[in-house]
Amino acid sequence: MEKTPSQADNPRQHQPPNQVVNSYVTLLKQMRDAGFLRRRRRFYIILFAILMAAWAGTWTGFILLEDTWFQLLIAAGMGVVLTQFGFLAHEAAHRQIFASKGMNEWSARLIGTGLCGISYAMWAQKHTRHHNHPNMIDKDPDIHTGAIAFHPQAAASRRGFMIRVTRRQGWLLFPLLFFLGLSLHVDSLKYLLRRGNVDHRWVEIPLLAMRLLLVPALVFWLLPLGMAFAFLGVQVGVFGFYMGASFAPNHKGMPILPASSRADFLHRQVLTGRNIAGGRFMDVLMGGLNRQIEHHLFPDMPRPYLLCAAAFVRSTCREQGIPYTETSLIASYAIVVRYLNAVGLLAGGPFECPMVESSRPG
Repeated sequence: MEKTPSQADNPRQHQPPNQVVNSYVTLLKQMRDAGFLRRRRRFYIILFAILMAAWAGTWTGFILLEDTWFQLLIAAGMGVVLTQFGFLAHEAAHRQIFASKGMNEWSARLIGTGLCGISYAMWAQKHTRHHNHPNMIDKDPDIHTGAIAFHPQAAASRRGFMIRVTRRQGWLLFPLLFFLGLSLHVDSLKYLLRRGNVDHRWVEIPLLAMRLLLVPALVFWLLPLGMAFAFLGVQVGVFGFYMGASFAPNHKGMPILPASSRADFLHRQVLTGRNIAGGRFMDVLMGGLNRQIEHHLFPDMPRPYLLCAAAFVRSTCREQGIPYTETSLIASYAIVVRYLNAVGLLAGGPFECPMVESSRPG
């Protein structure tokens, strides 16, 4: 059953820190003994082959349909397939596919940068900080203040026109996700062209440039101007919406931790994460992101094992008195919208949201 942030228990009310740490060590040993950390190369090779076939199928349909508005269905299909490639790149980056660190990283780079148009170097540094400090103010880049204010301090700092926007931000979240794909492309270019050290910059720049130029070139070559713009808009929009709608339910609306929080690893990862019920279908739809708690506790665990690991994690959480949150996809979206609207009411004001403040552990 879903628990709102205000219902989450404070970790200091539970077992002594050493006992909690030992619980995680025991849990990790159970995962290893059960074989849940073994690589599943065959699964991922088959998945990659299916996605490549789907990608080739969309381009085949694109060529056969020629200049008809049914091309927008092909564009939407491309957005879906690219999101699935994004999930695969995410798993490679977490070293879930190969035993070799280099093989995983290059797979993630080729798929993420070369196919999805998202810089692996940019994503890796950002996502690593998110995993280390989920929902932690000033440390988790996923709650960095931008168009959306994810915590009371961010909302209170709004000024001018943004106060009105923030007070309705829960309803604006999903429309804004249609622009996420474009934002990821732009942020990738900015990151690769910035000053300072960037891993494999001169590999990723040509890869990203080829991806971002070749697809539009083919579309504008084969379709009329207006239809070409519509095609690219739908493709990038669906990609961004699907990607954002898969990540949004995982942490938004869960407890926000202050930068000074000293919550232990087990509490930090479980309290700030939310699983999405739905079985194997949801595993495919969300690329394993629906098992967010298990993924954060064991980042290198292959997708097929996450369901099996959940039973062990639930048992440990019951023993330690840690709330384990799981709900349906639609219910999670409703929770996220309500939470963002509640935070948004504080826009321009000095007060903090009681719903968020009361949930801060550590």
